[in-house]
Amino acid sequence: MEFYFLIVFLAIVLIILLSILGKFISLWFQAFVSGTPIPLFGIIGMSLRKIPPRIIVTARINSYKAGLKNISVADLETHYLAGGHVMNVVESMIAADKANIPLDWRRATAIDLAGRNIKEAVQTSVYPKVIDCPPQVNKSHAEYIVGVAKDGVQLLVRCRVTVRTNIAQLVGGATEETIIARVGEGIVSAIGASDTHLQVLESPQRISKAVLDKGLDAQTAFEILSIDIVECILGENIGAKLRADRAESDKRIAQAKAEERRAMAVAMEQENKAKVKDMEAKLIEAQSLVPQAMAEAFRTGKMGIMDYQRIQNIQADTDMRNAIARPDELDKKKQ
Repeated sequence: MEFYFLIVFLAIVLIILLSILGKFISLWFQAFVSGTPIPLFGIIGMSLRKIPPRIIVTARINSYKAGLKNISVADLETHYLAGGHVMNVVESMIAADKANIPLDWRRATAIDLAGRNIKEAVQTSVYPKVIDCPPQVNKSHAEYIVGVAKDGVQLLVRCRVTVRTNIAQLVGGATEETIIARVGEGIVSAIGASDTHLQVLESPQRISKAVLDKGLDAQTAFEILSIDIVECILGENIGAKLRADRAESDKRIAQAKAEERRAMAVAMEQENKAKVKDMEAKLIEAQSLVPQAMAEAFRTGKMGIMDYQRIQNIQADTDMRNAIARPDELDKKKQ
């Protein structure tokens, strides 16, 4: 009886162990039949280290079957523990290997741990990406790059930049924002170097060629394949507006100077009038001294009554002649 009880107990324990180890055994068997045997205790150890065994086993089988036999289970576990996305890295390496893009495990994991989407980067290397420059946030309101040619005419430009991921510079390389900024700067510079806006409108590809020749993709995570001008429209005539503003400013300056000269002339006129009044006052003062001088001459005997009478006759004769010559002035004088 005890023997049967012991057999039942061992059977129950065996069933429990098989139920616990069943998922590990299935993974071990899956790896075994796939030609990439992984020790059963290794799979159990992954679970004890808080590593999902299914992810590691699946990644190992996929990489091994794709020909990436140098990726070991330890490499996969290390990358997972470092916070990486194991499946994304493996799938990216498989895609890169099929597309003949050089990408080793060390670089792929570094890109993934740097926060870049390694899978998207490889896809962009295979299928180039198109970037709007400037970015069109609102479809109902288009944004433009504004440049001014040497003749002062403003041009509004939109372009599309076709780029391909540069895997070698993905870690530490500049992002799309840098590409957009550099392309915008290059377009503004190319428009500014044109003698007239007509040259730009006639052959927009001159802008593309000038921008591409500058090597704007240096130290970036992308390689620029082409720059295509989508739209180029006329803006304001900035040169004419500046000339008009300058002419208006010159006119105001000239008016201010003329007003200054007029004010100085008015001031000088008033000053001259004051001088005339001063001279008239001195003349009146001098004339008032004549009777005093005549009285003094009478007292000292230097002038007699006949001399005075002669002076009176001469004065009367002078007044009569003035009245005949200028009667109006004489009337005003009497008034």
